[in-house]
Amino acid sequence: MTVPISPASLASARAEFAGGRGYLAACTVGLTPRASRDAIIVDAHASAGGRPDPVAYSALVESSRRHFADLVGVSADRVAVGSQTSVLAALIAASVPDDAEVLCAAGDFSSIMLPFVHAGRGIRVRIAPVAGLADAITERTWLVAFSIVQSATGEVADADAIVAAAHRAGARTFCDATQAVGWLPVDAGAFDALVCHTYKWLCAPRGVAFLTLSAQLQYLVPPIFAGWYAGADPWTSCYGHEVVLAEDASRFDVSPAWQAFVGAEPALALFADMDRAAAHAHTTGLAAAFRDRMGIPAPPRPSAIVTWSDASGCDLARLGAAGVSASGRAGRARVAFHVFNDDDDVGLAATALIG
Repeated sequence: MTVPISPASLASARAEFAGGRGYLAACTVGLTPRASRDAIIVDAHASAGGRPDPVAYSALVESSRRHFADLVGVSADRVAVGSQTSVLAALIAASVPDDAEVLCAAGDFSSIMLPFVHAGRGIRVRIAPVAGLADAITERTWLVAFSIVQSATGEVADADAIVAAAHRAGARTFCDATQAVGWLPVDAGAFDALVCHTYKWLCAPRGVAFLTLSAQLQYLVPPIFAGWYAGADPWTSCYGHEVVLAEDASRFDVSPAWQAFVGAEPALALFADMDRAAAHAHTTGLAAAFRDRMGIPAPPRPSAIVTWSDASGCDLARLGAAGVSASGRAGRARVAFHVFNDDDDVGLAATALIG
């Protein structure tokens, strides 16, 4: 396991980003760290010069897998490599028995919901507010699928209560941690399955996602996307139908987008080496300071994302005019504070809105 760096080194981590001032949109897409930028440039020159290296690409994939495993507290053999949240969610949907019930959070990100909604086979999707998700679990519930941090609102789910209620009812849990890993400490081992796309808070190129699976759920998931990289030995699994799949979670690997991992590996290394508690305190502290300036009530659980009603888009326009990168979702304005932000970003955004 990587030894976390001290909280004081968050300043060093921030120095790994060339930009950041006024950028409050990590919940939409993260900023590329310097090391990722440099690695992508070097690889582009090597490839253009006739020197692409598939073996080196594969090594970066495996190093990225280990970094993500460190980030979420599981062993690397419990991590599968993918490209998109919806594709990995579809794997979990394929494991749901015919006519079973899946409980989802109201207003959750569609990529975590639609694979179950359109799975067919009589699967019933029931919806409940994220704050009441634990109470909505019954003995009829086969799976609870939810984002630990809601994309539209920044609300942090009470994951402990959801997991406890699911265990009591004999249900399984599937967590989307895309809006969490990178600022919120997450223990993937608490869930039967967890998915995370890394292009937001982990600041990797789009096209790198991971799925963690418990040993128990793994045996219920059909490897419907199996290809050569899902083989026990990928480099001898390129031809024929008699390929032996890996015994661990890598049997669910999707053939990796090599160039995306060139940029992802340094970014994941940066966050794997970061003190998770310090990053959480820094990001949520900035968000709390912004809420105080704006008079927005504190949420039940601290979040690095702040949203408020902005149906007309006027507040979003004010932020943009002041040089603040923010986003609008579901009739709300949305800002996000990451490790590369500081108190000046809080002041810049608040001044743009209230003077």
